[in-house]
Amino acid sequence: MTYQRKTLASSVSFEGIGLHSGAPVKMTVHPAEAGIAFRYGNDRFLARPENVTETTRSTKLGTVSTIEHVMSALAGLEITDAEIELDAPEVPGLDGSAMPFFDAIEQAGATDLGTAELPPLFRRLFVHEEPVKIAISDGTGHWRYDYDTGERWPNLQSFEFRAGSDSYREQLASARTFAFLEEVPKIIAAGLGLGLDESSVLILGPEGYKNEARFADEPARHKLLDLIGDLYLSGVPIRFLNVVAEKSGHRTNISAASMIRRALENKD
Repeated sequence: MTYQRKTLASSVSFEGIGLHSGAPVKMTVHPAEAGIAFRYGNDRFLARPENVTETTRSTKLGTVSTIEHVMSALAGLEITDAEIELDAPEVPGLDGSAMPFFDAIEQAGATDLGTAELPPLFRRLFVHEEPVKIAISDGTGHWRYDYDTGERWPNLQSFEFRAGSDSYREQLASARTFAFLEEVPKIIAAGLGLGLDESSVLILGPEGYKNEARFADEPARHKLLDLIGDLYLSGVPIRFLNVVAEKSGHRTNISAASMIRRALENKD
């Protein structure tokens, strides 16, 4: 797999509050030439699955929480190298989607860093922890997510996506994080979701959305957005993979990213 390495043409900054912590944070995405890394204080964490430290309702890399949305935006733009500097240990939540990151990074422009090579995946990879399923193979950027809540509304939502910056912008980038109405008190009691409001989180009631949805199937789209961000920790551009996932979350997504890394390094 030969691909073009790319970084930003100039730095771009974001200010907001952490999606879960509710704490103010400034984040700057800088041009770089040493992969994607997150830097907080004196600590620097390369964006790789082995550096993930927590997967409860978000993906935490080292001491930096909720990296999945900005990672997903970088994947959609095929940015391979960036240094992400923060003054607090959580990425700003902004509107609960990847769109603000995608738009700003795209407007900053990109600079080519030459080509790189990855070995192909010689076999299909599977994560199967009933009811969770993830299947990954060499491919052409065809991704599908089946979001299934069983008898509870919205039941089954399926969304398919073909990788490309235009399709990512139009179909995925603006899909927001979501929560079930009955889970909201538990989430708050656990000290999570403190940076969310009705504009940045979609609330799923027992029979429909409690606030305005951006897409009829926004939960399925956001789960795919998260999956892309988590699997991009493998370092493989998303247009080289075909992925089908069902009921997966951050923990199993990271397991899948680790499997990709091991397969590329011939450790499995």
